[in-house]
Amino acid sequence: MGPHGAQSAAARLDDLDTPAVLIDLDRVEANVAKAQAYADRHRLALRPHVKTHKLPTLAHRQVREGAVGITAQKIGEALVMAHAGLDDILLSYPIVGPRKVEPLARLARATRRLAVMLDNETALATVAAAAVAAGKVIDVVIEFESGNRRTGVLEPADARALARRVVASEGVAIRGLGTHPLGAGAGDFVREARALLAADGIEAPVFSGGGTPTMWRAHEHAGLTELRVGTYVYHDRATVGAGAATLDDCALHVLATVVSVPERGRAVIDAGSKTLTSDRIAEAYGAGYGHVLEAPGAVIASLSEEHGVLDLSGCSTRLRVGDRVRIVPNHACPVTNLDDQVVAHRGDRVAWVAPVWARGATR
Repeated sequence: MGPHGAQSAAARLDDLDTPAVLIDLDRVEANVAKAQAYADRHRLALRPHVKTHKLPTLAHRQVREGAVGITAQKIGEALVMAHAGLDDILLSYPIVGPRKVEPLARLARATRRLAVMLDNETALATVAAAAVAAGKVIDVVIEFESGNRRTGVLEPADARALARRVVASEGVAIRGLGTHPLGAGAGDFVREARALLAADGIEAPVFSGGGTPTMWRAHEHAGLTELRVGTYVYHDRATVGAGAATLDDCALHVLATVVSVPERGRAVIDAGSKTLTSDRIAEAYGAGYGHVLEAPGAVIASLSEEHGVLDLSGCSTRLRVGDRVRIVPNHACPVTNLDDQVVAHRGDRVAWVAPVWARGATR
């Protein structure tokens, strides 16, 4: 596996300055293969979400392994992928407003197949205008709410009403129904919505659902055809806590140096909120802002911009100034977006260093 546009390096991990974000390529490849095997076994189309890694080289790896295409969150992120040759993209975020028409049209022209997930008529009007401007058809996946209480229509009748507007609009076509995460009633919602759509002569063949924490049970949702997961490529402390992975599956680590031990039971590392995400996890999954592999009992109790403060009161490992530690972050996706580059390695050898190409693509 090589990076899209990155430079090779021959250094060892011990030669790196800190803080650094490390990507274990052997674990990435194992995670990608395992997820694809699961999807193939259950006849699910795997459409990985690239917001976790934001790297075209990893997206291409996922597609070569068997993914049908990719999922992206924002137009800018999707454009980076499209320009790198990823041509089948689902945007899983509602695109709203006239300022989005031209960028979305540009994305449509850059892809072979494009879909947008949405739950309202304003977003639909935006997508239709972009499709007309691009001279291409953009598919629509109607999003429904199944437990996350974020975006998504609430009732099958709402999906039917929106589907009717899609059919009446120029430049767009219905691909199916989708949700995130896969809540307990997702299959029932799709079954009821499809029956209503069929009464209008409307087909919605795709049932798309996502969420890494519950991905190994996705096949239990009746009628599911497409699986959208992202964090699985790296895993993190949250997916380990949810039972979707083990620490040995985690492929993204933050390498940090102990820069101060001001008193017994307290140490400070050179990775703070600008490197480690400030996202918390469920209390049952663990305390603090990450798991320190070299000091499992340590708790990263607080973060300032450049400092991480470790509470060592429950730790048998003694840390000294100059020690280097690897941290499994609570949530891998924000870490990707916080850092300019990642260091990919196999064992203790650096394979390549690459910019996070879609970093900061928030529009």
